[in-house]
Amino acid sequence: MNNFEYLQAADADQAINLRDKDINAQYLAGGTNLVDLWKYNLTHPAALIDINHIGINNTITENPDGGVRLGAAVRNADTAYHPLVEERYPLLSKAILAGASAQIRNMASNGGNLLQRTRCYYFYDDQVPCNKRIPGSGCPAKTGYNRIHAILGTSDSCIAVFPSDMCIALSALNARVNVIGLDGERSIDFADFHRLPGDAPELDNNLKTGELITSIDLPENGFKDHYSYLKLRDRHSYAFALVSVATALKLDGKLITEARIALGGVAHKPWRVAEAEDFLINKEANRENFSAAAELIVQGAKGYGDNDFKIALAKKAIVRNCMMALDPSSQQPGAQPSA
Repeated sequence: MNNFEYLQAADADQAINLRDKDINAQYLAGGTNLVDLWKYNLTHPAALIDINHIGINNTITENPDGGVRLGAAVRNADTAYHPLVEERYPLLSKAILAGASAQIRNMASNGGNLLQRTRCYYFYDDQVPCNKRIPGSGCPAKTGYNRIHAILGTSDSCIAVFPSDMCIALSALNARVNVIGLDGERSIDFADFHRLPGDAPELDNNLKTGELITSIDLPENGFKDHYSYLKLRDRHSYAFALVSVATALKLDGKLITEARIALGGVAHKPWRVAEAEDFLINKEANRENFSAAAELIVQGAKGYGDNDFKIALAKKAIVRNCMMALDPSSQQPGAQPSA
């Protein structure tokens, strides 16, 4: 039996102060990943601080700069189907709807999506070593069964992947994450929010202790005309990505004037390579140039045996998804990407 205290915060300041009083307390929004971790004996919160009613984090609104602010406590499903998101950020809507199941999307929060932990088999098995769970204990995935594991940004300490679909789209859209803590408010570039494993794989992100995510800001440009999200997985529903790609393009005729390509299922965080995106600027939007960009994105990839196939799969997925982005209607079932 896991005994814990349940606390409901009336505002962000109260939530932060409650968290500061007990290092073993955790914030509770949707709780979808937290409950999993608890069931597998991987976390033991002494208190849950309910942040669903603090006001500043449960709406979706337009920003004065033309962008949109997503409340951290807004459910994934409500975000995906919100008129502002569907119309102006269809890439984000598609990515969210590719994740988990309808029931989980109805419960999972936007902030929690950013904070979910890896689905590495070894991490979830408390009977084996895992550097993410017990720093310094080892990484059996490197020589064990590693079909779902990372091929980019790995370290000697960890080859786990980040599981989110939503975050891959947020990465491509250059979102920002707004947080509040004992030191006040701050805004974090999405590229700087998550971490590569390095020698501290137990740290998934760059939040300070006790900081609370309040919202996520989307810039004005949502790439609604040329976008695509592709998720390759073992089954169509309720499966994490082997490789996923979020592509957002801005075109002037056949020329690319802006390109964003983010990968999921291949690294400890959403993976983008600025050199590849810059390469595509003022290039014609065709398979040859997308293939060259794919080579740059996957440059330096390393397989560990069972996941070697991901290297070739990632390249093909990038090209396919970029071609699909030229005509978003090609994402409908049965449609073929542009030639």
